[in-house]
Amino acid sequence: MKKTFTLISILCLIAFAMQAQTPDPKSTVKDEKSQPSEKKPLFGIVFSGFVKTDFIFDSRQTVNAREGHFLLFPENVKEDAEGADINAKANFNILSIQTRLAGSIFGPDALGAKTSAYFEAEFFGNINPNINTFRLRHAWVKLNWPKTELMLGQWWHPMFVPECSPGTVSFNTGAPFVVFSRNPQLRLTRQFGKFKIQFSALEQIDFVSTGPDGISSKYLRNSVLPELNLLLQYGVSNPARKTEFLIGASVNYFMLTPRLQTKVILSPAYDTAIYKTTTTSKSMGGSFFVKVKIPVITMKAGAVYGDDNYAYTMLGGYVVKSTIDTAKGFVDYANLRSWAAWGEIHTNGTRWQTGLFGSFGQNLGATSDVIGPYYARGNNIAYAYRISPRLIFNVQKLRFAGEIEYTVAAYGTVNKNATVSNAKEVGNFRVLFGAYYFF
Repeated sequence: MKKTFTLISILCLIAFAMQAQTPDPKSTVKDEKSQPSEKKPLFGIVFSGFVKTDFIFDSRQTVNAREGHFLLFPENVKEDAEGADINAKANFNILSIQTRLAGSIFGPDALGAKTSAYFEAEFFGNINPNINTFRLRHAWVKLNWPKTELMLGQWWHPMFVPECSPGTVSFNTGAPFVVFSRNPQLRLTRQFGKFKIQFSALEQIDFVSTGPDGISSKYLRNSVLPELNLLLQYGVSNPARKTEFLIGASVNYFMLTPRLQTKVILSPAYDTAIYKTTTTSKSMGGSFFVKVKIPVITMKAGAVYGDDNYAYTMLGGYVVKSTIDTAKGFVDYANLRSWAAWGEIHTNGTRWQTGLFGSFGQNLGATSDVIGPYYARGNNIAYAYRISPRLIFNVQKLRFAGEIEYTVAAYGTVNKNATVSNAKEVGNFRVLFGAYYFF
């Protein structure tokens, strides 16, 4: 009882003190010149994000991530002893793992530049066993001068341009026909009127290359040189007329070191010898994108070519080309080239919005005969394509979105030069419904 009385007494004293320090509004003279100007805080954060639940139906088994949430393409035919296709089995799931939280941070100017920071995370997990766990998507710091921007942190790969990317309901955002990768990076952008040039140096984290020891970022890290990208972009917009035009292209280079050592079995005692190796696999690539917006509709398109597109969640990779030293187990590598193109059109309504996405990708194989093994995605797929119409309804903070996604992969026989012949198409219908609440 004494403790309760003491607590009430303290609260009353605090309330009285606060009231005593508050001026009576009736006795205050409203003179604007004599009042101090209201100052913006030097530091702050604004939170945003959404809660989302997806209802997903697939007509057959698929190559995917996170229990089917992230769809790539349908599984190949797998026949049992009687010739029945085991993978011709439908699948249904309900997931809320795309629920997301973001924070936009502002602070005082520094080094003559405006400063800002941003982070974004969701409950997607970074590998299948960690589904439902909170994982980082983006995290960066920016310094902005009048015509120059420096960004340090994790963001989309430069060959994925958020202003010109598919607006699909599906979380795959067009993969494996669109570069889908977020990377730790240093990015410098310089504005020249309506043109801008951008240079990026990148490493890997969640979206990584593959090799003899499975998927890992170490193949790029052990090469010391980060991935490099140079992008040129031109853009004009007229907010009053609700029009926009954007076009750009980039060139990309990276190098992987698949092995640091080889292990050779010595006959007849089966002893082993280990030798240091530093053979690398070098890859070039490029991208192109264009966007045209008029008051009623928006049209977007893009294309990507790469010597090794595995880390971008696309078809491709690399393969052992030949053995260059049998005694020491040294090999060299050949890239599995691939390309993909996509386009979409959608209406610009605020309440109702319809859209149509289409894409095509092809495996181009290697430039010479190879022996294997393969470190690649879909190296037995000759080509793939997708078409997906969608309908979106927005009301206040709510969004209800439906999409039908038909994806086809043509599986076939892998030839000596890593091209694919005698391909047969395998298709999957995905029916997707998403419910969002934005905040």
